[in-house]
Amino acid sequence: MRPRAVIALARRDAALRNDLWQQAVDIRREWLGVGLCTEPADRRATEEAIASILHRRPEFVWVDSPRAALPYLHGLPSHEDLRAWVASRRPPGRPPIASDIAAGLSFLRSTVEESYAEPPSDRPLPKRKKGEPWPVLPPERGLELGLPFKQILTQGVREALFRTFSGLYLPVRSALGRPPVGWYGQQDAWWIAYADVLRRLGPAPARADRELAAWETLARSSGWWWPGDGRCVIVERPAAVHTSPVPGSWHEERRLDRVEYRDGWSVTSAVS
Repeated sequence: MRPRAVIALARRDAALRNDLWQQAVDIRREWLGVGLCTEPADRRATEEAIASILHRRPEFVWVDSPRAALPYLHGLPSHEDLRAWVASRRPPGRPPIASDIAAGLSFLRSTVEESYAEPPSDRPLPKRKKGEPWPVLPPERGLELGLPFKQILTQGVREALFRTFSGLYLPVRSALGRPPVGWYGQQDAWWIAYADVLRRLGPAPARADRELAAWETLARSSGWWWPGDGRCVIVERPAAVHTSPVPGSWHEERRLDRVEYRDGWSVTSAVS
């Protein structure tokens, strides 16, 4: 290939990766808004999404805060209980529904990740020692050095949103004591946004696309939820979420100041 053609091709590939990154930023911002939304839940959409995930329709109990859910959660499995079901010696009896959900969700996420194809790069991958992780860099620097695009998405979408949303739900979990296994609805947006980016920038298999749509609907429609064999407890979205920008962050991360629920219960961050 002639030198001019090589240069033109490299410029095209660089422009493509930069354009894809800007698309990813827009998607990340969209899901950040979803995770911080304080509008009333869309109860019909929530219940339909959960019924789709469970493959049956349980009794739905709606509450106004995670604390208000506690009286309805007795008998649901803990994280230790779920770990026992994946051990070599399982407990007797039938596994809890949360175990099936966790297994299906793990498969869905791995399917979306494995189906993603890297866009063409204008340069070879930077060298690193075997087993050494990719460096954590500002996205512009990562693009400049030719880091795998999926790694840039991992750092700039999944990990960035995880830091924001775990900084919200972990203080709430701590305030509850040790609640059983559940899911965070809108605050699961950190992994849903990443899967959405991978899907939009590199289409996922049709089955994964359908299953992901149910989780996306759930995140866009409601707050936390706890599934049981015959009943599912769902929390309304918060009445207010107060956050502040994380100084010096590369990916518009936020930190929790205070979250207020519709029954008056609130949690304030211990981080000043």
